[in-house]
Amino acid sequence: MGKYIVYVDNNARHADETARYKLAEFATYETAVAMCRKIVDKFFQEYKPGQQSFEKLWEQYTTFGEDPFIVSAEKKQQFSAWDHAKERCRELCAGPAGE
Repeated sequence: MGKYIVYVDNNARHADETARYKLAEFATYETAVAMCRKIVDKFFQEYKPGQQSFEKLWEQYTTFGEDPFIVSAEKKQQFSAWDHAKERCRELCAGPAGE
């Protein structure tokens, strides 16, 4: 059984590794991914569907949101917070999702 460590970067300070923090260690990849999704989803809680355009919401996340990631010795497909955030933006925004 592997160890999956979730770290969190802040998009507002993306080049500053001192802003990074270790959230927790998890026994399974699935549990670590669920925690990462929860962190990203928390950012979008204040937004209502159709409140703003995809582009504006995406910009808000990439500028101010948290960017969790998983570190493990196993070579599994890694969770992408930005991919998950992009999907949440699509769900929350009316009309076609531009990128």
